[in-house]
Amino acid sequence: MDISEPLKELGEIDIEELRAAILGLDAECWRQNLHRQQEYEVHKSTESVVLVFTDGAGWPNIEVSKEAGWDKLADEALPVMHRIIADHYPPGGTIIRAMAAKLLAGNVIRPHNDKHPSFHHGHRIHVPITTNSRVRFMIGGRPYRLEVGNAYELNNQKNHSVMNKGSEDRITFIFDYVPSHHIHREASG
Repeated sequence: MDISEPLKELGEIDIEELRAAILGLDAECWRQNLHRQQEYEVHKSTESVVLVFTDGAGWPNIEVSKEAGWDKLADEALPVMHRIIADHYPPGGTIIRAMAAKLLAGNVIRPHNDKHPSFHHGHRIHVPITTNSRVRFMIGGRPYRLEVGNAYELNNQKNHSVMNKGSEDRITFIFDYVPSHHIHREASG
């Protein structure tokens, strides 16, 4: 969503339980769902544990499905997502995507902007789980540092990219929240 600024700081958020759950996932969990890596060239150097997802087909009448990551992370992720929504957004909307996303050490997500209509109407929230001093998140040609323990809304309509020149993977919990006046579908299970 074009939020009229590249990145909006949403403030501190307690992520300890979510962070522990994500860091406790084994390597196989990260490679179970390869849809994003195969469908979107910019995400080929990433791994994901997907809780809910839509490909956006039929927008705005989309199907949102629970994925394998739901059983692994929902208990810890839902309180974080609900707290952020309650503090910053109108109630009654729908979370249409939620995932832990890992950018592998030494890799990049090339510059892009999110084109599907769902990205024009949804708030894209980033909650850093891990980072390192060699991660560069660029939005609209400017570098930003996203800190663990804080939440941010990304203007995904601006060109953005991430470079991880560090020796550790960078992990972020990401979710898309669409206010009710843009969508009328609920997650299916």
